[in-house]
Amino acid sequence: MEKTWWKEAVVYQIYPRSFCDSNGDGIGDLNGITSKMDYLKELGIDVIWLSPVYESPNDDNGYDISNYRGIMKEFGTMEDFDRMLAAAHERGIRIVMDLVVNHTSDEHPWFVESRKSKENPYRDYYFWREGKDGKEPNNWGSCFSGSAWEYDKTTDMYYLHLFSKKQPDLNWDNPKVRDAVFDMMDWWCQKGIDGFRMDVISMISKVPGLPDGPKAPGALYGSYGPYSVHGPHVHEYLQEMNRRVLSKYDLLTVGECAGATVEQAAKYASLDGKELNMVFQFEHTGLSSNGPLGKWTDKKIDLRELKEVMSRWETGLEGKAWNSLYWCNHDQPRMVSRLGNDSPQFWEYSAKTLAVCLHMMQGTPYVYQGEELGMTNVPFEKLKDYRDIESLNAYEEEVGRGSVTPDEMLHYLRCRSRDNARTPVQWDDSEHAGFTTGTPWIMVNPNYKEINAKEQLSRKNSVFYFYKELIRLRKEYDIIPYGTYQLLLPEDPDLFVYERKLGEERLLVICNFSEKELSYEVPEEFSAENAKLLIANYEDAKIAAHLTLRPYESLVLYQNC
Repeated sequence: MEKTWWKEAVVYQIYPRSFCDSNGDGIGDLNGITSKMDYLKELGIDVIWLSPVYESPNDDNGYDISNYRGIMKEFGTMEDFDRMLAAAHERGIRIVMDLVVNHTSDEHPWFVESRKSKENPYRDYYFWREGKDGKEPNNWGSCFSGSAWEYDKTTDMYYLHLFSKKQPDLNWDNPKVRDAVFDMMDWWCQKGIDGFRMDVISMISKVPGLPDGPKAPGALYGSYGPYSVHGPHVHEYLQEMNRRVLSKYDLLTVGECAGATVEQAAKYASLDGKELNMVFQFEHTGLSSNGPLGKWTDKKIDLRELKEVMSRWETGLEGKAWNSLYWCNHDQPRMVSRLGNDSPQFWEYSAKTLAVCLHMMQGTPYVYQGEELGMTNVPFEKLKDYRDIESLNAYEEEVGRGSVTPDEMLHYLRCRSRDNARTPVQWDDSEHAGFTTGTPWIMVNPNYKEINAKEQLSRKNSVFYFYKELIRLRKEYDIIPYGTYQLLLPEDPDLFVYERKLGEERLLVICNFSEKELSYEVPEEFSAENAKLLIANYEDAKIAAHLTLRPYESLVLYQNC
């Protein structure tokens, strides 16, 4: 397998609004990121993935862009960005920008022009359609609840928005759109950035005619998925992007491809290098999300199902495409709460076990801000505590139609809302967790007194230093990024055990995902005489033929013939 820097890298995602506030306005900013660059260097990460910092009305926390070549005033200036980029590069850290080009803001100049008249030169930059029988052009529902169409009285027509009504979809079938997007991407590359995370990139090609989508029983709207995801020209457009921009630079590229199968991912991220380096898929994070309210549930992930999904991606992409590895991001609840155990007794052990399980797999690991501290879900008490448009719209829709009571929906929001990931990073035990001297834009998790960076940097067995060691090991042992993968004990409901192989080297990864003590028979080739303990989350862990695994205990054994 060809070695490249982005296969060996560890990426750290920053959600700027919640990372670090430098000026006391309660909102994280670019100078705040720069001020924490030494912290990131200490952790050992190689790349920062920066969630959107472009000019935006901020309807969807920056994923509604009004100017791709400007910086949101709340975050600072382009000069601040340049200083941050230079500070990162001085420390050997690369910067990957969030590329949001399935849609723009309705305040972007292209859309402002587009809505003026049917004859405007920018009209075909977006999807405008006549109504049908006094209603929307088709039955599609938006990701953020409600119809995917918004009526505009200026021209008596509707425009398509698969997300917020302030996020009209771009028409990639128009070559002028592609020219404009590629020119903008090249502008950022010339500035010196090191790659792109591409938001919902699998949705940029729509089926002509935009037909009605299938409706699930009881659903208010039809699904746009069959006609807007993995569309007819998506690979053609990405290959064009690669030829015209990506191939000219040494970049990390990862595409958000919701609903992608292993086979589809292998097309987007083929090792032939014609499109992207890797994709984000959501099959593992979507587990337990198939109830009557979709993702809005308190149902726990079944470990057997998780193992099947993770293993299928590991083996299915082997030799065909590169895998991305993540538990958390800005759109997911904190995984230590969802899959681990955030009780005081087991919080630290389960946070470390989650880290071991993921970081020992083949692929590029992504760490979401605060994950390296074991940050947890937030006990929001009232609807007014939430800021996330998806959560607020879902509450209004589901409570409004009588699917759930207000208290039930609030309970589901506490489990699954995206705002769980968006509360401020907990830097220390001072007021507002050291995030700001002002009033935070969203509440700080009350557990910041116990869980914070200052405390963990003072303690060598903390979650932070555990992540640092995992990152160091990935750089020392080629078997970790490049070895093959084999799942063991697929039907065990509590143990996640797998083996890695590279030449004569072997790794055995053992993770207990339960509060119970469990027995495990270690294969003979990993006996104390033949193997060494690479890392463990209990300080007194030892290799033994018959292991008694303590709650949430994890070990990695290494053997080289």
